[in-house]
Amino acid sequence: MKTLAAAANRRQFLQTGLLGAAAVAAVGLPANVPAAVTKPERDTAAALKLGIASYTYRKFPLEAALAMTKEAGLKYINLKDMHLAINSTPDQRRAVRKQVEDAGLTLMGGGVIGLNNVEADVRARFEYCKDAGMPVMVCTMAPEALDLVEKVAKDYEIRLAIHNHGPTDKHFPSPHDVFAAIKDRDARLGLCMDIGHTVRIGVDPAEAAIKCASRLYDLHLKDETLAKPAGKPTEVGRGVIDIVGLFKALLQIKYSYHAGLEYEAKEANPQPGVLESVGYMRGVLATLA
Repeated sequence: MKTLAAAANRRQFLQTGLLGAAAVAAVGLPANVPAAVTKPERDTAAALKLGIASYTYRKFPLEAALAMTKEAGLKYINLKDMHLAINSTPDQRRAVRKQVEDAGLTLMGGGVIGLNNVEADVRARFEYCKDAGMPVMVCTMAPEALDLVEKVAKDYEIRLAIHNHGPTDKHFPSPHDVFAAIKDRDARLGLCMDIGHTVRIGVDPAEAAIKCASRLYDLHLKDETLAKPAGKPTEVGRGVIDIVGLFKALLQIKYSYHAGLEYEAKEANPQPGVLESVGYMRGVLATLA
C-alpha cells in the first residue's frame, strides 16, 4: 500500500478501482489476471453486511452522517448516542429510525452503550433500542452486571454484543474474554469484536472470529499502525491487520451480522479515509466472494 500513499488523488483511485487492484494483490492472485471491463451482476460486497459505525462521524450531525454513509456506498449503520441520544423520547427514537430508513439505510444496532447493575437503568437501555428498532445493542459492562443483564435480556428480542476494548479494558480486553463470560448464558448475549483493540493485545481477529463464531453479533472494522498497545488507527489496508485473513474467516463462518467500519482517525475530515477503507475492503471481498 506504500505506492498508493504517494498518489496525488486518492479519491480518483477509489473511483477507478486501483484500490481494488491493490486488494487483489494482497490476496495473492497472479498479476497477469485480466481485469473485468464490466461490473459483476451481483454486489460482491453483499457477502458481508459492510456498513458504518456512526462514531466515525462523531463530529457531524445525523443528517450528514447518513449522507456520508451513502456516499461511501454503504447500506448499513449502527448509531452512537451523539446521533441518537440515550435520553431521547420514544417518539424521537422512532423518528430517527424513519430518518435512517428514508435515507435508504438499514439500522443494524446502537452503541457502544454502557450498562450498569441497576435494573431500571438496564431496562431503560433496552427500551431505547426497542423504540429505535435496533436488533443489536453493542455494549460494555462489568462482569458483576452479567446476571442482571441476562435476566432483563430475556424480556426483549434484542441481542447484546459486549465490546472488547483492548489494553485499557480491565474486564474484557479480548473477544476471547467476552466469549468465555457469555458462552454458557442465554443466546441473546454475545460479543462485538473490535479488530483494532484485538490486534493491539496480540490476538488474531481471524482466529477469534472462528472461535467465537456462535456468539459474534457485531464487528468494528478498522486498521492499526502497530499490533501493540501503542498502535494508532489508520486507513484499512495501510496498517498491520490481515483484512484478507479476517474476511476469509468471516465468509467461512457465514457471518451474517453487521460488519461496521469504525474509522477513528481524522475525526474532523473522515470521509477520504472512509472512502479509501471501503474501497480496499470491497476489493478484498471481490476476490473472495
